[in-house]
Amino acid sequence: MLLDAALLSPGGIDDVPDLAADLERRGYAGIWAAEIDHDPFLLLHAAGRATERVTTGTAIAVAFARSPMTVALTAHDLQRYSRGRFVLGLGTQIKAHVERRYSMPWSAPAARMREYIGALRAIWAAWQDGTPLRFEGEFYRHTLMTPMFSPPAHEWGGPPVHLAAVGPLMTRLAGEVADGLFVHGFTTPRYLRERTLPALEEGLATGGRTRADVTVSLPGLVVSGRTDAERAEAAAAVKATIAFYGSTPAYRPVLELHGWERLADELHALSVGRREDKWLAMARLVDDEVLETFAVVADPDDVAARVHERFDGMVDRFSVYASYPAPLDLWSPLVAAFH
Repeated sequence: MLLDAALLSPGGIDDVPDLAADLERRGYAGIWAAEIDHDPFLLLHAAGRATERVTTGTAIAVAFARSPMTVALTAHDLQRYSRGRFVLGLGTQIKAHVERRYSMPWSAPAARMREYIGALRAIWAAWQDGTPLRFEGEFYRHTLMTPMFSPPAHEWGGPPVHLAAVGPLMTRLAGEVADGLFVHGFTTPRYLRERTLPALEEGLATGGRTRADVTVSLPGLVVSGRTDAERAEAAAAVKATIAFYGSTPAYRPVLELHGWERLADELHALSVGRREDKWLAMARLVDDEVLETFAVVADPDDVAARVHERFDGMVDRFSVYASYPAPLDLWSPLVAAFH
C-alpha cells in the first residue's frame, strides 16, 4: 500500500508549489487535488513543476462539467508537463450540482461516463497515433480533428484514467474500463469488502481483466491529535463530515449495510429542513460507534497500524482524509511507518 496526500494548502493557491515540494520531501508517493474551490488542473500544473518523483492527479475533476475534448487536451498537456506522472481522476458529481451549479445535462451517469472515457481514449489515439477521430455515441460525438488543433504526440501518451464510485453500477464500470477506482471517503471496511470489491470484480470479469489492472485508492477518514483537545476537535469535525455525506441519498447504502437506516432518514430530513442549527444537529446524531466504524481513530503513532489492519489487501493507495486543521508533522509517524 502506498501513502498519498491531498493537495490542501492552508496558505491558499499561492503556496501550492512549496507545499507539493514539501510533501515530496516528506516521502509521500502521490499528491491529489480535488475540485472544490480551485481548478484542480491548475493546482496540479504548479505541483508538477515543483516536484520530480510523486504521482500527481485529480481526485476528482467533475467530468460532466466539461466536454471530453477539453479534458483530453488538459490531461494530455499535464501528462507532458509532469513527464508521465499525471493521473486523470474523474467523478460524476450529483445531479443537482451538474444541472444547477454547472448548468450541464445530466442523464444515465454510468452510461454517460462509459462513453466519456471512450471519447477521451479516441481523442488521445488521434493525437498520439494518428488514428482518424470517429467517435460517435449517444451522449458525445467527436468527428473533427485538424492538424492545427492537434497537440504534438509525446512519449507518455494519454494518462491513466481513474474513476470515483460509490454504487455498484459505477464500481463495475471502473473495473471494466478504467485504470483505477477512487473509493469514496464515506465508506467502511465492511462496505469495501462486501459491496465495493465484489462489484469491482464483476466489472473486471466483464472486461476480461484482473485485479492487477486497476489501482484502488482510498481517502480514509482519520481522527487523531497530540492532545485531548486536538482529538476532540478532530472527532467533532469528522462526525460532521459523516453526517454531511450520510444525509445524501446516494450514500445511503453504506449506512443501510450497517443497519443505520433510521440515522440516514434523520440526517436527510434535517439536511432539507429549515433549522438554523441543522448542521450541528446532524453532527450530534453521529455517535462514537458510527465514528469508529467509518474512521481510523488513533494516536498519531498508531494510525499506520490501524490503517494496515483495516485496509491491507483491499486498497493499493491510501491518503488521510482529515476534515480539520492538522499540521503535516502530525502525520510524520504515519509516513515513516509506510516507508
